[in-house]
Amino acid sequence: MNILISGGTGFIGKAVVRYFVQQGHTVFVLTRGETRKEAGVQYVQWMKESAGEIAYFRNVPLDACINLAGDPIHEGRWTPEKKERILTSRIEATRRMIKIIQGMKHKPEIFIQGSAIGYYGYSKQSTFTDESLPLLNSFPSEVCEIWENTFLMLNEPSIRKVTARIGIVLDHHGGALQKMLTPYQYFVGGRVASGEQWLSWIHLYDLVRMFHHIIDTPSISGPVNITAPNPVKMDEFGRKVAQKLHRPYWFPANKWMLRLMFGEMSEFIIEGQYVLPDKARKNGFTFLYPQLENAISEILSRS
Repeated sequence: MNILISGGTGFIGKAVVRYFVQQGHTVFVLTRGETRKEAGVQYVQWMKESAGEIAYFRNVPLDACINLAGDPIHEGRWTPEKKERILTSRIEATRRMIKIIQGMKHKPEIFIQGSAIGYYGYSKQSTFTDESLPLLNSFPSEVCEIWENTFLMLNEPSIRKVTARIGIVLDHHGGALQKMLTPYQYFVGGRVASGEQWLSWIHLYDLVRMFHHIIDTPSISGPVNITAPNPVKMDEFGRKVAQKLHRPYWFPANKWMLRLMFGEMSEFIIEGQYVLPDKARKNGFTFLYPQLENAISEILSRS
């Protein structure tokens, strides 16, 4: 296949690119850097005023497009300026991807639009499936709704459209787990806030495999939860990590401490969501790491 990926230099994007290259597919990555070919990947400059990428892909027959571009939401405090970058970067990248596709003579069969389980909002009681409506009670929820609505501007009936609502991605070399491990490595790990908030997670390798499964499964369209089938409470997560690292689980991080450290972004840590990947399972996807303990064991074995 010929696959176009935006956001291909980020934590998740790098893994997706590496996976499809290893599978023998041709991968194009949209980048703000110079157009070049490197390690079997064709990097194409985009988001310039000249919009040269639209002309570049006019005659390139693509099978799939994946949009993962956007300012990292979990890096830095949510200042007004940061919030603006988080939202506008996603809207602008999605609009530009749509323009690229509209300019193609040969349309891709599928467009996977990145999103996040933050779409649903925070809840300690609700269970969210792929068809659940958003609560709109948080900044991430508001961002994801606008982001997904921008994607709906793609008026191409021949293209299968999928919105990938990605959970907390676990891997040792980036993402949330790397930050979560730090307190335990310094022997100060413990309960985070109440510990009763849900963590809907997924192993990085299952994430990239699910993207491949979505592309290969014509019956999958619309929103898809990219999460493992067994969410856990933060208390269980912390105890599993402490056990695997042979560290104590004793030093609590109270709400006021988290708010002092992270500001509004602390709500992402304090609150939670119980999200299930019903659509993926009903369409035959098999998880390699459905349980947290096995996922953490595999990840830490590579550290």
